[in-house]
Amino acid sequence: MTEVISFEQVERAEGHKFPGGKYSIQHWENFLLTACTGADVMQDGVVHPIALFHVPILGSGTTIAEMFALGRADSDMSISIESYDWQLFNPLKEDTEYDIQGKITDVTRHNDKPGDTAPVYDRIVFDFEVHDDYSLVASSTVIWHYRREPI
Repeated sequence: MTEVISFEQVERAEGHKFPGGKYSIQHWENFLLTACTGADVMQDGVVHPIALFHVPILGSGTTIAEMFALGRADSDMSISIESYDWQLFNPLKEDTEYDIQGKITDVTRHNDKPGDTAPVYDRIVFDFEVHDDYSLVASSTVIWHYRREPI
């Protein structure tokens, strides 16, 4: 039987900063994302907030696969979502180049008490900021649980 990944192995990810980068949401991308929600495309090039699922991740220079690896996921099935929290301070716009930064701001282990029968999991908080040339436009906080089970 393999041991559960130690918390020290996972805790090293706290404070990790992604490389950061630029991202522009194209009209076709906005159109397809908006269509998936069943809504109509907004006027004046305003982007549907659903773009905040992927734009901060890609724009900050990371991938879902890297986020899995940083948390030492055992498999795709070992991840569960606690929440996605989006804050829009100004509308996202098509064809606007955004500067995006991201980092891991918290790593905690839960249900790791002797005799506790609840599953052990690590809670990892990813924070992303989306800036235009002038200000913070949006932020996205992604919280995932990485389930830990002895094999």
